[in-house]
Amino acid sequence: MQRRGALFSVPGGGGKMAAGDLGELLVPHMPTIRVPRSGDRVYKNECAFSYDSPNSEGGLYVCMNTFLAFGREHVERHFRKTGQSVYMHLKRHMREKVRGASGGALPKRRNSKIFLDLDMDDDLNSDDYEYEDEAKLVIFPDHYEIALPNIEELPALVTIACDAVLSSKSPYRKQDPDTWENEVPVSKYANNLVQLDNGVRIPPSGWKCARCDLRENLWLNLTDGSVLCGKWFFDSSGGNGHALEHYRDMGYPLAVKLGTITPDGADEYITRNQWGWRAIWLSDKMPADKDNSHKLSSHFYKCLYVGNLPRIFDYSPLDPTQDFNTQMTKLGHGLLSGQYSKPPVKSELIEQVMKEEHKPQQNGISPRMFKAFVSKSHPEFSSNRQQDAQEFFLHLVNLVERNRIGSENPSDVFRFLVEERIQCCQTRKVRYTERVDYLMQLPVAMEAATNKDELITYELMRREAEANRRPLPELVRAKIPFSACLQAFAEPDNVDDFWSSALQAKSAGVKTSRFASFPEYLVVQIKKFTFGLDWVPRKFDVSIDMPDLLDISHLRARGLQPGEEELPDISPPIVIPDDSKDRLMNQLIDPSDIDESSVMQLAEMGFPLEACRKAVYFTGNTGAEVAFNWIIVHMEEPDFAEPLAIPGYGGAGASVFGATGLDNQPPEEIVAIITSMGFQRNQAVQALQATNHNLERALDWIFSHPEFEEDSDFVIEMENNANANIVSEAKPEGPRVKDGSGMYELFAFISHMGTSTMSGHYVCHIKKEGRWVIYNDHKVCASERPPKDLGYMYFYRRIPS
Repeated sequence: MQRRGALFSVPGGGGKMAAGDLGELLVPHMPTIRVPRSGDRVYKNECAFSYDSPNSEGGLYVCMNTFLAFGREHVERHFRKTGQSVYMHLKRHMREKVRGASGGALPKRRNSKIFLDLDMDDDLNSDDYEYEDEAKLVIFPDHYEIALPNIEELPALVTIACDAVLSSKSPYRKQDPDTWENEVPVSKYANNLVQLDNGVRIPPSGWKCARCDLRENLWLNLTDGSVLCGKWFFDSSGGNGHALEHYRDMGYPLAVKLGTITPDGADEYITRNQWGWRAIWLSDKMPADKDNSHKLSSHFYKCLYVGNLPRIFDYSPLDPTQDFNTQMTKLGHGLLSGQYSKPPVKSELIEQVMKEEHKPQQNGISPRMFKAFVSKSHPEFSSNRQQDAQEFFLHLVNLVERNRIGSENPSDVFRFLVEERIQCCQTRKVRYTERVDYLMQLPVAMEAATNKDELITYELMRREAEANRRPLPELVRAKIPFSACLQAFAEPDNVDDFWSSALQAKSAGVKTSRFASFPEYLVVQIKKFTFGLDWVPRKFDVSIDMPDLLDISHLRARGLQPGEEELPDISPPIVIPDDSKDRLMNQLIDPSDIDESSVMQLAEMGFPLEACRKAVYFTGNTGAEVAFNWIIVHMEEPDFAEPLAIPGYGGAGASVFGATGLDNQPPEEIVAIITSMGFQRNQAVQALQATNHNLERALDWIFSHPEFEEDSDFVIEMENNANANIVSEAKPEGPRVKDGSGMYELFAFISHMGTSTMSGHYVCHIKKEGRWVIYNDHKVCASERPPKDLGYMYFYRRIPS
């Protein structure tokens, strides 16, 4: 084997140093060089702070201790912050192939110059270009360079570490996209399942227990089609256990939970001892391409993240790939800076046309690191299943809410208050409540279609063509006026199982929703998805004349009107099955004993932290699965994300998690973590005291209180106040909204291309400089006739009044 140069260059490139000095030069840095172990993520294709890669002009620097990668612009920051000096520099060169005598490319042969497994989009078999990989060790701060690989003069540890880094796989290449799921065994009863021909047909909605009036936590028995309620939960929710009673009476063991049935399966478990399994509700679902969900977010970053880029990057944790704010800032800068979308100059284009050749252009950015992080631990987005743009938008908003920087919150521009007015039809009394929302969901008013005759004709022709196996006729879409959808949104809805506090009994009730505030950016979702009578998910492939200018001022809430009488503020009675009362007394736990591991497991799925604590508390620390079921049942309640309030702990209605004892000092190890980031000890203690010793929230508190000044009296006062039991807290403020006029203009929309809810493709249109532009993966071009009538989600910005 031919030995490569056993010399390394010195700064300036003018001199060389003998190879025998290599070991001596690396000795001071040997303790910091690691060999990647199983489970270590080695980043070789993407900078932690930018979208620089080995293809970039400056290449990529991989830290030989943390295995994080940095572009030339950011590697110095990591060196100053951590003191790590040894990096592997990776560069992929692209050159035009040498032409043969006849003008054609030389015959293909194996390219031994490519040795980096980068998992990128390079066409390594291109007929026009060839690639060559280069690797070398760089020692900071003097930038000594040592060529790689096969440098026999290097110490053995360094050689092994370099070989391991070069041969490591991409951290985004999963062995199995669904590895998060536990393998569910097939029930032994499924093979010999008997289904009675008793004429029972199950509708796709409107279910109710056959033995009581419950409409939640319902299970379908697969033998006789009985719909019965599940087990009773510790907080009096759930069901009355009629499904279990039915099994004991009839012996039919197999059942599925209604609301979890999909074309791929269902939450299907043996009736005996298997109730309470998690449920995934599928109403209004729509798929998304695995790598294209980021199209939702291009207008999400401009003000906060990119404006604070230096501060966010400087104060990022030691592993910035696992920090939400860092990755949001990185994505915003990548989208808005223009650094990764530089068009070729005019002279280059003319030269390419004259020579009839095509040179590769920049492909924009591929946010793999961002997607891997925001999808982590989410049951849908971490899988390979089809995904929904609306669900991803709300998931992203939830992450922003949980990771906001200081007092600024980008999701404020989407947040608005909804006023819900519920009226008892018998007494005519009303109740007004408010809730927070981030998008407006418009129903599809199919009954208002203006081309019903065409639809009937098309349906007859389609059925005839299918029966005779002929090509289907050209698709005819229902044309729905936008005004009809807006009217359907504004109309009152019936409230199922409404309990009237005026009558102290169930009664008929209607609910009307109005805007208590108008957001700065209004997101409108068209509810195009439903279940048919055959249980098959359906997409309404309709055309709706969405307006460029939208006025919803008439939907402004007005509050309690003169002459209206409010319903008494009385809660419905709690009905506890007799055989469960003892379990309630035995299973409710002290709030201080809540299983935090279960809480965090649920929070990582994207649910609000306080809701997760309530779920674990009310299910008696019986595990994350049962708590998940509680969340599904209660997630539509107005106080779903409010702190747990238990009479008898800190006073009637006191928040269990909002109060912290003054004599309960934060753990020293958490204080040390914060002070190691450069913050004062007093600042760390105060932040932890104000956030119930939660490290993540404490860091948010520090960033949101930049006016903090060192005050040694603070800690002394906290430590001397031993007789105090509760930290005094100001009355919490309500949700922050940016109210204004109800006039909006359309600037973007997302469309789903496909006829099925289980497959398809997303594209995005954005109005830029007065013209519409379509974004379809790497293809970006002007859109002469944007299909605004076929969108799924629409983005409007407020018109200043």
